[in-house]
Amino acid sequence: MRTNISKYIHNVALFKEQLLYWSNQFREVAFLESNSESNENQLYKSYDLIVAVEAFTSIQTDSEKAFEDLYQYQSKANDWLFGYLSYDLKNDIEHLKSENFDGLHFPDLFFFQPKKIFFLKENTLEIQYLNMCDDEVETDLEEITRSQMSDVKCQKLPLTIKQRISKENYLQKTQKMLAHIHRGDIYEANFCMEFFAENAIIEPLEIYQKLNQISASPFATYFKKNQHYLLSASPERYLKKEAQKVISQPIKGTAKRSLDAVIDHQNINELQNDPKERSENIMIVDLVRNDLSQTATKGSVEVEELCKIYSFKQVHQMISTIVSNVEHTTSPIEILRTTFPMGSMTGAPKISAMQIIEEVEETKRGLYSGAVGYFTPTGNFDFNVVIRSILYNSENQYLSFSVGSAITSEAIPEKEYEECLLKANAMFEVLQVK
Repeated sequence: MRTNISKYIHNVALFKEQLLYWSNQFREVAFLESNSESNENQLYKSYDLIVAVEAFTSIQTDSEKAFEDLYQYQSKANDWLFGYLSYDLKNDIEHLKSENFDGLHFPDLFFFQPKKIFFLKENTLEIQYLNMCDDEVETDLEEITRSQMSDVKCQKLPLTIKQRISKENYLQKTQKMLAHIHRGDIYEANFCMEFFAENAIIEPLEIYQKLNQISASPFATYFKKNQHYLLSASPERYLKKEAQKVISQPIKGTAKRSLDAVIDHQNINELQNDPKERSENIMIVDLVRNDLSQTATKGSVEVEELCKIYSFKQVHQMISTIVSNVEHTTSPIEILRTTFPMGSMTGAPKISAMQIIEEVEETKRGLYSGAVGYFTPTGNFDFNVVIRSILYNSENQYLSFSVGSAITSEAIPEKEYEECLLKANAMFEVLQVK
């Protein structure tokens, strides 16, 4: 079904740029970058870069029966599929609703079977084209090596970023969530707020490159679906399946980086020993263990890493790694359905947290806090968590990015607000908004 070709790439950094510029001509693009050189300690990495373009087939749907439709599509395709699951697929899993404002209008679920895929690992490029277009490989490679940023032109206007929830309103809403916690409705919930720009004209490729340059995250993504764009510097893996092993790596706990090595090391130690941050992380680890147990073989759920600190360009993060084993007959869609949405972006107990989130937030999350990734022909998969991301609808010129933090009984509303602004820094910087 696919023709496989291998090539040796001398200048990897240049080739990655050229491949990004070339890919943008297509309606569908998935550019998944692990930034390996900046994330040497990354566990369970498969490729340095995967690029998939041009849909041969695709599926697009709202939340109703979305996982059932995806199961039918994935099981019949027996091929590579790239796409996303939006947060609002929660409504397909539980009796929930999404009635908040939506300026982006992304479909709730979208996957495509690409005609052309590129896999890069160190200097080796593997090319997989559907047989119907394998005669285009050499021509495409010539085009790629000629591609440059000057090929991409767009009028740019200054952006006016607005905040959907004011600081005063944010503090009031946080107190409301604390009241739920003290009443015993929830232990923890992830509370997010949106920053947005209307009449926004940007060049998505340029913004993605700037965002990736300052963040260099292990799950960076440039995803294009015609006029819908995701520009992501996500540091977080949602879920990966390798044969019969399933891996989840939730993030809970954030600290600033410092140029001063002594202060930076101090920030790591403070994060490592912060009782609030550790409790946030451990609560989500328990939730993930419970989620994974729904498809796991008996006794196979294990915590491989608990509250380990990983350092990225802009922040230190506390990450745990939880794994399980599944029967080879277990559907990959069932593994996703029983763990979605990811606990790090909801809270515990999950259903109550999602109900309260819907009440206090003012924006439909959509793709934010959803997941982007791929299925392999053998039913393996790897998905990130869509955070530290800019979403853009070029048709209605609406740009959006959201940030959030975990509210627990120890939460101090002012500090939670400051954490949100810290997470928003990279987006403000790349959009050149002071």
